[in-house]
Amino acid sequence: MPALRPPASVALHPEPLESLLIPSTLDGSVGVNRAIDGRAQIAANNDLDAIRAWLSRFHDTKTTFESYRKEAERLLLWSLVTLGKPLSSLTHEDCLRYQQFLADPQPAATWIAGGGRKHPRHDARWRPFYGPLSPASQRQAVIILNALFAWLVQAGYLAGNPLSLSRQRTKHAAPRITRYLEPGLWQEVKDTIAALPRDSDRARAHAYRVRWLFTLLYLGGLRIAEVGANTMGQFFVRRDADGTLRWWLTVHGKGGKERLVPATREMMMELSRYRQQLGLSALPSPSEETPLVLPINANAANDRAQTCAPLTRAGLHAIVKDVFAQAAARLRARDGASTRADLLEKASAHWLRHSAGSHMADKQVDLRLVRDNLGHASLTTTSLYLHIDDDRRHRETEDKHRIDW
Repeated sequence: MPALRPPASVALHPEPLESLLIPSTLDGSVGVNRAIDGRAQIAANNDLDAIRAWLSRFHDTKTTFESYRKEAERLLLWSLVTLGKPLSSLTHEDCLRYQQFLADPQPAATWIAGGGRKHPRHDARWRPFYGPLSPASQRQAVIILNALFAWLVQAGYLAGNPLSLSRQRTKHAAPRITRYLEPGLWQEVKDTIAALPRDSDRARAHAYRVRWLFTLLYLGGLRIAEVGANTMGQFFVRRDADGTLRWWLTVHGKGGKERLVPATREMMMELSRYRQQLGLSALPSPSEETPLVLPINANAANDRAQTCAPLTRAGLHAIVKDVFAQAAARLRARDGASTRADLLEKASAHWLRHSAGSHMADKQVDLRLVRDNLGHASLTTTSLYLHIDDDRRHRETEDKHRIDW
């Protein structure tokens, strides 16, 4: 198939949605797939406004909004730049071609950020991709775009969903979680953290912060976004059915769902260590707005602990990836070529969440308790009457899920 050239009026380098200028001939106002029955339920008259209307439903969930914007933006830009046609004129064949494009976005200079780096959206080096998408990422992109097209059809903007004709492959569940650290490899990571330098104030602050971050990700099973979005004031204490005082952390998580994470003795000790290193009181107050993890230069002495902005997801990811890289380097220095080191270099913060779940299951923590600890199922009204179950969940987590620094 000969390559399709974009019209001269379209920029060769795609622009983010907020700065994208689309010529009237390509804006979708007369797209061939536009609904013509006059019963549109949104006010959008062009493709960009229709996408904005769809995205507006997710503004209160930052992670979901950014993920959905990314996929809609990529398809719109590809349609304009590569095919020279509006989104509302895409056919089923176009969508199949786009799925092939996701596996290898070419030309790379047009579509892929240099070095695979993520540049700010206002930066001239910004590109829609950081590299080819894995098969799993391709499937996720298609799922999101199918939801976009289906909503636009339901809203009366499009006549039909060009993706709905695609053959739906049955997704077979993996026989087991593979992206986790077996106990021996997890010990290598903990040993690496224990060996972090403490020969300066900054190095010492970094070492305390790393240890606390890994405690949250592993003992609490928190997602990286949850670490950045929650505060120390969400720790609270309550008395269980036996009269024992137990600490909990209220986590506002994915999709706006709320769950209670058992704050075990280990977790509270690590929190106290981290806070005292910052010059804060050992335990947080209920109204405290201090982020769960702070920048290095935040401390009580300069009143920045409660008022500073939390670390970004990218910043937290960078800390975790650096620790994994150091652990891999230690393994190679000791063992030479090592598949275990290769595995560590692939690991991300989410592997710690999977590791937490796997290790709890290995130690025979009731799987229903693991589910609730990780927030895999939302709490129902009935759970308000099951305090004894919460108490048992806390006890079993306390007894069987440990970090053992």
